[in-house]
Amino acid sequence: MDQDKRNPSGLPPRLGPAALAIRFGVIGLATLCLAGAFAYTGGWLTPERLSPHRVVDGFEAANGKHIGFRRNHAKGVCAVGWFESTGAGTQYSRARLMAPGKYPVVGRFAFAGGMPYVPDAPGLIRSLALQINPTGAEEWRMAMIDIPVFPFADVDAFYAQMLTGVPDPKTGKPDPEKMKAFVAAHPDFLKAVGIVGKRQASSGFANTTYNALNTFLFVSREGASVPVRWSLAPEQAFAPLGPQQPDKNYLFDALIKDAAQPLKWKVIVTIGQPDDPVRPDLPWPDDRKHVDIGTVTLDKLASEDTPGASCTDITFDPTVLPAGISTSADAIPSARSAAYARSFLLREEERGAKPPSAVTESEVKAGGKS
Repeated sequence: MDQDKRNPSGLPPRLGPAALAIRFGVIGLATLCLAGAFAYTGGWLTPERLSPHRVVDGFEAANGKHIGFRRNHAKGVCAVGWFESTGAGTQYSRARLMAPGKYPVVGRFAFAGGMPYVPDAPGLIRSLALQINPTGAEEWRMAMIDIPVFPFADVDAFYAQMLTGVPDPKTGKPDPEKMKAFVAAHPDFLKAVGIVGKRQASSGFANTTYNALNTFLFVSREGASVPVRWSLAPEQAFAPLGPQQPDKNYLFDALIKDAAQPLKWKVIVTIGQPDDPVRPDLPWPDDRKHVDIGTVTLDKLASEDTPGASCTDITFDPTVLPAGISTSADAIPSARSAAYARSFLLREEERGAKPPSAVTESEVKAGGKS
């Protein structure tokens, strides 16, 4: 973790109420989308605490109910391409797709959060989800976003923060006192938000680095396991984040134009040590080994309204893993799996009533708006 040299503890300075208001005003909708970045709860929790139903209900309370859409990552487009393995991952994992070769990929670019018509904005959290599906072998699904750590240590913290975004019936707006109370009860939250705030955001989807955030295990042919985290590093040139534009889909339109040429990301796996933290709000030391296991290329996009669109019926459940990759003591991916399943069932029930997506089929075919 990059610590402020003027603050040896590495902890952010104590903020008063005014400073807190400014901090959360800056991250604004992005913080709300962080609450929607992962559906972090599942059936492994006791029924009297949290369940997938309660979390999905929480998304709808905070974001509104949008029939036929994903309750999380609601605004997005499909993509297809391939993963070309370097073979470097075979040292750590026996998964078949680690062997040198070219494997089909289905992907989805989206914003985190449950609002399918949210106007594109610089502060929104971007996501990229992938399904690598080798013929005759077990698939690998990934769910990644463009921040370096998740601001919540566990499921309860995530859910508590999500509820701070539920509008007060009297005012129609979230109660800021609830957010202040949450921060007071979860001091690690501000520390994680401080790490997120130091990242240099890119100009669009195509040149963004996407991180899985959770800890998984690579298991070798000999049965040895190592903790890992992975990221997608773009080969497209970095450009800094720009101001918001009036076109409500301007970031997606830019992605559509960029995809006129194949878009590429290196899949970089960080090899951890046994004592590295599993919690997703804690970063690993910078000196950990990084292994380039291959390149993901995405060369075609499609609106989710396109008949037969590749990603429409995929949940991008991060626990769908091939033999040779497994979940770790980090319970969050399993919790996400349960809530994603609940969201999918609702979408299936509502399929015939779903209105058009924000990014339409004609918009994609036209190459984005001018």
